[in-house]
Amino acid sequence: MMGRALLIVGWCGTAAFVATAVMGYGIDSMESMGRHMLVALVACFLVLFSHCWILFFLIGTGKAVKDAVGRASLAGDFVDRTKRFKMESNPPMMLAMVLAMATFIVGGGVQTRVVPGWIHHSLFWITLAVQLWTLFVEHRVISANERLLREVDQLARRAA
Repeated sequence: MMGRALLIVGWCGTAAFVATAVMGYGIDSMESMGRHMLVALVACFLVLFSHCWILFFLIGTGKAVKDAVGRASLAGDFVDRTKRFKMESNPPMMLAMVLAMATFIVGGGVQTRVVPGWIHHSLFWITLAVQLWTLFVEHRVISANERLLREVDQLARRAA
C-alpha cells in the first residue's frame, strides 16, 4: 500500500511538471514567470520525493524479506528477487531525478538569459519521457514486490 501511495505522489509530480510546462509556454509577464517557477519547484520536489522514497521503500522491504527468510529458514530466490527489483528500478529513478533537477536548474539559466530557451524546452520533453517510463517501471516493480511480500509472509506463517 505504501508503494502505491508513493506512485500516486509521482503521478501528481508528473502532472505538476506538465502544468509547469503549460504555464511556461504561456509566460507573458514577471508574475506568470513567478508562478511558473513556483509550480516548477513543487513539481520537482514531488518527483524527487516519490522516487527517493520508492528507492528507500524497496531497500526496506528487501531487508524485511531477508530477515523473514532467515527467521523462517525459507528456501528460494526471495532475496535475489528483491535485488533484481532494485537493479531494475534504480537506474531509471536516478535518471529521472537528475533530469528533473537539471530541467529546473537550467530553467533558472534561461530566466537569467545565460542558457538558450531551447535547451530548457528540450530537457523538459526528455525529462517527461523518462519520468513516464520510470513511473511504469516503478509500478511494475512495486506490484511484483507486493506479490513477493505476500508470498514470503504466507510461507513464513506456515513455517511457524
